[in-house]
Amino acid sequence: MINTARRIEITGIVQGVGFRPFVYEIASKYLLKGIVYNTSSGVLIHIEGNQQAVDSFCKEIYEKHPPLAYISEINHFEEYTKGFSDFKILESIEDKLKSTLISPDISTCSTCLNELYDSNNLRYLYPFINCTDCGPRFTVIEKTPYDRKNTSMSYFKMCESCITEYTNPQNRRFHAEIIACTNCGPQLFLYDNNKKRISTENPIKKAIEILSSEYILAIKGIGGFQLAVDATNHDAVIRLREKKHRKDKPLAVMSYDMERILKYAYVDDTQKFLLKHIASPIVLLEKKEPFLLSKYISPKNKYIGVMLPYTPLHMLLIQNFLALVMTSGNKNNEPISKDNDEAFDNLSEIADYFLIHNRPILRRVDDSVIKIINNTPRFIRRARGYSPLPIIIKKNIPMILGCGADLKNTFCLTQKNKIFVSQHIGDIENFETYTSFKSTIEDMKKLFGINPEIVSYDMHPGYLTSKYAMELADIKKISVQHHHAHIASCMAEYCIDEPVIGLAFDGTGYGTDGNIWGGEVLVCEYKNFLRVGHLSYMPMPGGDLAVQEPWRMAISYLYSVYKNNLLNLDLPILKNIEEKKINIVIEMISKGINTPYTSSMGRLFDGIASIIGIRDKISFEGQAAVELEMISEGNYDSTYDYECTSKDLHKILLDPMILGIVKDMRTGIQISKISKKFHNTIISIFSNLCSIIYKETGLKKVVLSGGVFQNSHILIGLTQSLERNNFEVFSHKLVSTNDSGICLGQVMIASAIQ
Repeated sequence: MINTARRIEITGIVQGVGFRPFVYEIASKYLLKGIVYNTSSGVLIHIEGNQQAVDSFCKEIYEKHPPLAYISEINHFEEYTKGFSDFKILESIEDKLKSTLISPDISTCSTCLNELYDSNNLRYLYPFINCTDCGPRFTVIEKTPYDRKNTSMSYFKMCESCITEYTNPQNRRFHAEIIACTNCGPQLFLYDNNKKRISTENPIKKAIEILSSEYILAIKGIGGFQLAVDATNHDAVIRLREKKHRKDKPLAVMSYDMERILKYAYVDDTQKFLLKHIASPIVLLEKKEPFLLSKYISPKNKYIGVMLPYTPLHMLLIQNFLALVMTSGNKNNEPISKDNDEAFDNLSEIADYFLIHNRPILRRVDDSVIKIINNTPRFIRRARGYSPLPIIIKKNIPMILGCGADLKNTFCLTQKNKIFVSQHIGDIENFETYTSFKSTIEDMKKLFGINPEIVSYDMHPGYLTSKYAMELADIKKISVQHHHAHIASCMAEYCIDEPVIGLAFDGTGYGTDGNIWGGEVLVCEYKNFLRVGHLSYMPMPGGDLAVQEPWRMAISYLYSVYKNNLLNLDLPILKNIEEKKINIVIEMISKGINTPYTSSMGRLFDGIASIIGIRDKISFEGQAAVELEMISEGNYDSTYDYECTSKDLHKILLDPMILGIVKDMRTGIQISKISKKFHNTIISIFSNLCSIIYKETGLKKVVLSGGVFQNSHILIGLTQSLERNNFEVFSHKLVSTNDSGICLGQVMIASAIQ
């Protein structure tokens, strides 16, 4: 007997995850009548039936929803009965308010993989197999509600077999919007780099032969192109590096299964869980020796970035190899290519062959990268598998655009208590990436129905992101100091709404005094901050050129201590760099010519790396600092001397440390021990300084942010030291600690001071 009716409105990740078929199944179980359909805001249900059955239905909807679903809000309203004769899934309705969450792209599920290798299955060896529990989502949806007509699969008309599955409530592909098979779905094609199609009945088999012959293959994935070579072939890896102009930066690899990964890398339980997670990120693993892959994949690095196959195409391609290099399909420093013609234009000078398909990619999404530090997953790059999942905060804030920084850019948009951080955009240093930045902002505004009232941006006047913000019309503009944003971003992750001590360590950030900051101690709230300490200022000879040539910072630190007598020191830098160049830099410093002042921790790491002979020039950002971290060894706790002034604010004077390092070099101390001692010193300096600031302020919460905290020694050592002193320490988990996380801080600060 029907004696009650209820309208249920559900928001969250409830589209593209099998939610409507799940609702249908529960309604059938309890013999209930009504309807369910998608809206631009989520899912709407009208249910009728016995009161007890309706209550049980509502309970199961919340407690037993599909594994990929996430319910952020569920509202119940009593309704009049409408006399439905059965329960149906209706066509979706588009409304003006777009507040539904969109699922990230999900790796292929085990059930689909079983079908992939089942010779009796309709989708046997079909490289685009998917279901309601897996496959692309964010990269194929054009707009909400999530219906086939609103995805890139609208180009493909379902065959009778797929229609039968799609309309059958008992089938696991019931209302699977991007359902496809060999007969009606996307297809693969193989081309050479002259855009000539290769005649073959089996493009995958031919592609495997190509990869086995030292050739470079461009592969169209789900969020863009990837460049692949055999990871055990030295010549192929070297050739890829040369053609991509990627001299030393580590390359990621992909292996078919855990058994193969364990042949060349160590994997703990946390790393194994991440590798097998539905997001399938690249995970940084420690190499095993002897290392069975090419030594040119990640030179002078203990770690290698590894992922498991996350698409059926990957599974079919990779099963004959120990590992394939699988790196972003782009020119150096440009966005990843996503369209076929774009890939031929951009990658034909790099790739020998192209394995493409005819399903459009609607937005670029690169692979995510994660490093386990202190037993916790930390994002190096947050993208595929995680974007566009929002950061949830405790209160509603206005619609704000946070533009981020120019390096490792992401931006974010806010909607009530949700902050949508974009996928990784990259370094905005050319027209192509800047164009991608702007178009991705417009795409996400449209996708989530967000029209920002405020734009927040970095106060650096030279950033392209800041110039973009300043050129926007009819919108309130709020500039935010770089390191304040770093600390605020981590505060937002933990919903901290009180003053904290913030340690912000990175390479570059424009300070309120016009100098370049980066080794900062701040007392922070969202609304304002006070700079209470920093590394002492040092000249940065040549400005940005000193970033590319760490030896310039080495001379700056040495000149501070030894003046012109530094030329008499017996150090590697004085043998590696021409004396004429060193004299020019000394003159620049002494006369103040093109030598902006910096308190940057990143530049300190660069300078020390050069002083002890690790690296004088870099080919990618942070290379010298990474290699300094990689050689740090030893179990001793010794530190170098330093001084700390306390007039006005705490300034860390590093001359005593430089004296100690040079002394150790002259007495033949191993550079691995010098590196360890240097790391210990940084930990000691800032742990002690936090204790001093506690006495001055009473603050016991310490927030750590900035790219330097990707250094395991610094993050673990400083956290442990502070916790021994009874501080509560917070570091990033939801966004990266590097510059790709600061857009989150920008919107939190803008919301506080609007």
